[in-house]
Amino acid sequence: MTVSDIPTLNAALNATATVLITLGFIFIKQGKKDSHRAAMLTAGVVSAMFLVGYVTHKALIHGVHTPFGGEAPALRAFYYTMLITHIVLAIAIAYLVPRTFLFALKGDFEKHRKWAKVTFPIWLYVSVTGVLVYCFLYLWWPAVPA
Repeated sequence: MTVSDIPTLNAALNATATVLITLGFIFIKQGKKDSHRAAMLTAGVVSAMFLVGYVTHKALIHGVHTPFGGEAPALRAFYYTMLITHIVLAIAIAYLVPRTFLFALKGDFEKHRKWAKVTFPIWLYVSVTGVLVYCFLYLWWPAVPA
């Protein structure tokens, strides 16, 4: 594995988290509490693995950002709007997910449900947009070296 492989691994972890978060939501709506718990805890582990990979990649490339190669103004506006909201909400998720998990693990399901109503859509958005950011930067519109 090389440094250039890390973004692909991170995108796979984000995609996996997206599936697990979605399954967790479906399971709880079906009343399958044990399946919900397993899916969400696994999503938490996968997301933590992503975070380690992301920070490691940033450290190894000395914080240099990956340039976006899309040139159309509307495309650039869409990408940077998505990126900014992704970053801001990812910062929030670093607090919201552990806090929401804590309520569940303590058995305070009333607070857990209230927090999850906020945490779930944000976490899902961050996971989905994480994959999209990867696709925009590495698959669809990679920057062409000068």
